[in-house]
Amino acid sequence: MATAIPPLVEQGSRLVANVPALLKQATNSSTWLGQLNERFGVQERLQQLMQTSASGMVTGILGAGEIVFGALASVLLVLALTAYFLADLPRVRATLYRFVPHDRRPRAILIGDEIMAKVGGYVLGNLIISVISAVTTFIWLVIFGVPYPLLLAVLVALLDLIPVVGSMVAGLLVALVAFTVSVPVGVATLGFYLAYKMIEDWLLSPRIFGAVLKVPALVTAVAIVIGGSLLGVVGALVALPTAAALMLLTREVLLPRLDRGSAGGTPSTAPPG
Repeated sequence: MATAIPPLVEQGSRLVANVPALLKQATNSSTWLGQLNERFGVQERLQQLMQTSASGMVTGILGAGEIVFGALASVLLVLALTAYFLADLPRVRATLYRFVPHDRRPRAILIGDEIMAKVGGYVLGNLIISVISAVTTFIWLVIFGVPYPLLLAVLVALLDLIPVVGSMVAGLLVALVAFTVSVPVGVATLGFYLAYKMIEDWLLSPRIFGAVLKVPALVTAVAIVIGGSLLGVVGALVALPTAAALMLLTREVLLPRLDRGSAGGTPSTAPPG
């Protein structure tokens, strides 16, 4: 952190200082941003948006402020509940285990602790993938001379923690910054993130989560697709821990019962009639 924070602060300050120059570049017809502005009328559309009625603007500002305040309150609430939950986790676990009958409690504790370990493994695997995305982004940006490489790499790592859409949003943001260098660099950066997204979804995630959660790669890919299709971001977020827990319960509870049932049943040898 001592090594990374000063460059982050320096690059963030430089980005804020360069905003007026970027806006001026957008209105210069000799640049590609200016040509894009002239072709699609971006500046006129923004001016029309700014010339809306005062009441509509106030309503929009209040609505945006409400959204920002609600998001901030939700983040703070989640952080507070997470801190309280982690602090009281041993007590919560002990209370939940007391609802299990005494003769089955030791086995329930073993299975419950293993499920908790798999959830922790999922978090670890997610962090590993985010670090890989940040490192590859930093190397790509440094090679092609895109500004603010460390700042953008940290942003990619944070957004990549959000399943399904996080890496796509990060790729679009980095590509927009790359377009300030040149159009070929921006297009190449966009293609790089499309390729990386496919590699992450179909190679990195199944391999890493399969190794950490002890879940086959096919089950990992299918779980992410089904969870994302049913519940969106939340479904993709809980798909892998849920799949790992279901596989554990199947292996430790369901299959032994089926084996005992098949072993205990003996075919009848009595003659018919």
